[in-house]
Amino acid sequence: MVKRGLQLLYAVLILHVLWALGAWLVDRPLLPTPWAVYMYFPHLLNMDLWWNIYFSLYRLALSLVFATLIGVPLGIMSVRLPKFGALFEPLVYFTYPIPKIALLPVIMLLAGLGNASKIITITLIIVFQIIIGVRDAVKQISPTMYQVLDVLAANRWQTFVNVTGPASLAGFFSALKIALGTAIATLFFTEMYGTQYGMGYYIMDQWNRLDYLAMFGGIIVISVVSFLLFLTISGLERYCLRWQNK
Repeated sequence: MVKRGLQLLYAVLILHVLWALGAWLVDRPLLPTPWAVYMYFPHLLNMDLWWNIYFSLYRLALSLVFATLIGVPLGIMSVRLPKFGALFEPLVYFTYPIPKIALLPVIMLLAGLGNASKIITITLIIVFQIIIGVRDAVKQISPTMYQVLDVLAANRWQTFVNVTGPASLAGFFSALKIALGTAIATLFFTEMYGTQYGMGYYIMDQWNRLDYLAMFGGIIVISVVSFLLFLTISGLERYCLRWQNK
């Protein structure tokens, strides 16, 4: 734990050194120094910033939940139900490479400019990562495991609880951590349109105002929030997969 903390501190230090070096080389207001941004932070900690964080987290959380509720069952079914998989796999293979962000104008026309269009867009993009991660994890399960349960006359629910579910968790959490980064990037893009709240809107609004200190402050905030979410998912992963270390 201490070693990991030191590694994190080292990474943060290196990033700040590179940032300070870049600010010194550019020597223009558009790239302020780290200490200038941190000194400006008290001006950022107002209700508007907290509301922007809240709306971004709200959209992000719902997108991750919906992607999980859709992606996990589909990933498992595509392996455990061969007939369904034969129909579903070609659809995933064809649609996964398509840039779903290009559908944002269509989604906004159908779902409006509010939260719904943003949540739908993020969910549509990351659900494929969940499906593929869970599917690949289930494919790695040895057929012997299922044969043992068949001998014990286990039903489908018992098979899921004792084999399929636990075995798919590792793939799910790996996919979820990757999906988190994709979701945050997509969130930033979607919040540039049709909203007055969200960290994406906040950062671009400060950019338009030429308030570069506030802009970089927003970038730091969304980076810290993203890192804390990643740590949360990693903590849940360690808790849910603690049986692997026994």
